[in-house]
Amino acid sequence: MSNKNKGKERFTEVRNAKAFRNYEIGEKFEAGMVLRGTEVKSIRNSKAQINEAFCRVQKEEVFLYHAHIAEYAFGNLNNHDPRRLRKLLLKRREINKIRGALEMQGKTLIPIRLYLAHGLVKVEVALCVGKKLYDKRQDLKKRVQMREIDRALKNR
Repeated sequence: MSNKNKGKERFTEVRNAKAFRNYEIGEKFEAGMVLRGTEVKSIRNSKAQINEAFCRVQKEEVFLYHAHIAEYAFGNLNNHDPRRLRKLLLKRREINKIRGALEMQGKTLIPIRLYLAHGLVKVEVALCVGKKLYDKRQDLKKRVQMREIDRALKNR
């Protein structure tokens, strides 16, 4: 093995591209996840998707729904269900803050990214408000304008 590849991680992060397109991102929280061994191995192999995932608060706990973590290729009978319910680990103060925002302000809790931090799998969740169609159009117009400005500056 060469020295170049020793320090590199196989897995960097999984991002939720739909979240930035369909929601206005608000306050962010970092949460741990309760996982099984085969799930961690699949995540390290970049076999996870959180595009359609969302979170709910139930009985003082936060759960992640519809996150797809593929079965581990070398798993045996103890392999996990790809779309099972996963518990998120947050502080009580954060859970209370999230519950208040979900009930009173009409926000949703969406996972933004999934990553490794010091060998532990973390998920970054954010309180989001859904964008209307005209908000999405405004974002597209801004992107096109910025692209034209960059081209003009480049050709200068």
